[in-house]
Amino acid sequence: MSKIKYLVGALVAAAFVIPAASANAESKPRKLKQSEDVVYLKQINREVLEKFKRHVVHLATSERPGTIIVDTNNKFLYYILDSSSAVRYGIGVGREGFGWSGVVKVARKAEWPEWIPPKEMIAREAKKGHYLPARMDGGKDNPLGARALYLFGKKGDSGYRIHGTNQPWSIGLNLSSGCIRMMNEDVTDLYKRAPVGTKVIVIGPGNKQGNVVLEDRGTDILKTLFTALGG
Repeated sequence: MSKIKYLVGALVAAAFVIPAASANAESKPRKLKQSEDVVYLKQINREVLEKFKRHVVHLATSERPGTIIVDTNNKFLYYILDSSSAVRYGIGVGREGFGWSGVVKVARKAEWPEWIPPKEMIAREAKKGHYLPARMDGGKDNPLGARALYLFGKKGDSGYRIHGTNQPWSIGLNLSSGCIRMMNEDVTDLYKRAPVGTKVIVIGPGNKQGNVVLEDRGTDILKTLFTALGG
């Protein structure tokens, strides 16, 4: 029987991957850990859990409608609709050592964005034998997916993005270098809702986001059917 191929990926902000091979991959498959960079090919078809699919939820928060709240601990992104509800999306977030928190804003948006990995990322991954391109045009094979929202703080470009992904199996995991990834259909929905200037609160390591009221009280079934799914 031929060896099963698996992918060894940088799985950085844009989750770029490079193929490799293993003699023991088929006989002793390992469970995918949230922070590892080795992913078996057959696991790429991993189903997205129901809780990470798009829903409208009953939400208690003191933030204004139109605000985005990213809960990196629970892998959810909320777009606040009104005083008691929000669209909740499943997300993939930074792996160990790449998590972050703070308050930023959407300064720019792009459809089918090009990917230009930071020089630091290119150098870091090259040391591991993962060679990233200096630039990649937008398209279905681009790791940034269908849409990107560029996040800026008080000092300018944070370097972080909310973007789509061509690896939907990664939703719900810690695999990026800090960017917030969403399924393409979800980031497209968010892109339509959130204009440039949207406030984004990222809850995560360091608690730099300050005190945020966020209480998810569960799915609003009717609003999910008529609002979240209908766009």
